[in-house]
Amino acid sequence: MSDLAEPFPNRRRRRLFASVAALALVASGTVGGAMIAYTNPARAAAVVTSDLQAQAVPSFSPVVERVKPAVVSVRVLIENMSDSGSEVSHELDKLPPQLKELFKRLEKNGGAQQRQPPRQGMAQGSGFFVSADGYVVTNNHVVEHGKVVTVTTEDGKVLEAKVIGTDPKTDLALLKVLAPGDYPYVSLARDTPKVGDWVVAIGNPFGLGGTVTSGIVSARGRDIGNGPYDDFLQIDAPINKGNSGGPTFNLKGEVVGVNTAIYSPSGGSVGLAFAIPADTVSTVVAALQQGGAVQRGYLGVQIQPVTRDIADSLGLDDASGALVDGALPGTPAADAGVKSGDVITKLNGQPVKDDRDLTRRVGALKPGDKAEIAVLRSGKELALNVALAPLKTEKVAETVEEPHGGASVLGVLLAPAKPSHGAAGQGVMITRVDPNGPAASKGLSKGDVILEVAGRSVTQPAEVKAGIASAAQDGKKAVLLKIKTAQGALFMAFPLPKA
Repeated sequence: MSDLAEPFPNRRRRRLFASVAALALVASGTVGGAMIAYTNPARAAAVVTSDLQAQAVPSFSPVVERVKPAVVSVRVLIENMSDSGSEVSHELDKLPPQLKELFKRLEKNGGAQQRQPPRQGMAQGSGFFVSADGYVVTNNHVVEHGKVVTVTTEDGKVLEAKVIGTDPKTDLALLKVLAPGDYPYVSLARDTPKVGDWVVAIGNPFGLGGTVTSGIVSARGRDIGNGPYDDFLQIDAPINKGNSGGPTFNLKGEVVGVNTAIYSPSGGSVGLAFAIPADTVSTVVAALQQGGAVQRGYLGVQIQPVTRDIADSLGLDDASGALVDGALPGTPAADAGVKSGDVITKLNGQPVKDDRDLTRRVGALKPGDKAEIAVLRSGKELALNVALAPLKTEKVAETVEEPHGGASVLGVLLAPAKPSHGAAGQGVMITRVDPNGPAASKGLSKGDVILEVAGRSVTQPAEVKAGIASAAQDGKKAVLLKIKTAQGALFMAFPLPKA
């Protein structure tokens, strides 16, 4: 009889207490070491089974012990905190003495004559070493607007770092620690994790460096509207502000993703976190390390997804592929013979799921690369060969072409609004939006109507262009537009390019 049962003279109460105690010990994983004797063989077998099930849950400690030294906290001195997109910010005066003195010294040695910031402060994030000589991966939004960057290692060492390059399109950045050394580092996974696989995230949430959380891969290929190359892993490991740029590991200790965003109505973790997949990270980091920037291929087509209705109208079995609205003159697509109405179904022999899939895959190729695209035209499949051109600017060329009424300050294509557009025939309708342009960043979309530019009503695309040009000539830094959206009419200011 167990010592736990001795205070209870009643046998029924004694067995009840023993069962409750056993359940509690199973929950804590200590049944195997508890001295409990049962006279009922069936009850003993049930406890043994529960014990084995508890032991089947993996322990993450071996992985954590191996990879944790490679994970760092990233701190960035921000010139103007109001301009920072980084997640967790602190006043400079609130920093630990070691960091405060470091940043003051760095400021004094580097361009102090130009320093008159409205407010200085610190932004925090996470990162991890990917090489023994000190290269560190983090998020672009952690280090953008930063003046000085440091990383803090697991053992508390504060190391100065410089930004080697950034890629806003994928929200990745590559840093290099200035001090020479042999740093612990981790490798990027070559295999894509499966939905349901265990993962471990390590980072610096709310400034609490070295925090470990666990969960599973909830989904793959998520598009959260962050940019044209969205292809996120969704994980349910708790991720909070300050985790950005930190790694998510598989149970082999390989990095399967870089944590970059959370969905949260409250600002805290609700189990919806998004990580940039390792294959994207590997490609971007290699490019940044070689040249400090990512060069992407450019096809030169305006495309849209193939909906079920469009597929039915074209006689297609599947609602997949990318429907070509037009191929811009002088682009690789036009030179290869791509025409409006074509449906791009394959790229280099692999099926194209939709327009975003095509955008991501073309962007992953380099300028000058040869590619074969398969298009459906009038029910027949054609194979076309293209040589990709460089994507020279952040804007997509087809959405800012002046002959089509585009306004480069906005990154849109325009057309006169009609009464059916809900603006009583007044205003200028947005017919295309550059996914990387100013209008997209403010949440505008196709179908929105520009009613006024700088206080004047507009009805033609040329009037929008003239109004923007007039504001620039007047020396204004921004132009104010009144825009009708699905949520109603509102004003938006768009920065003007410097003369």
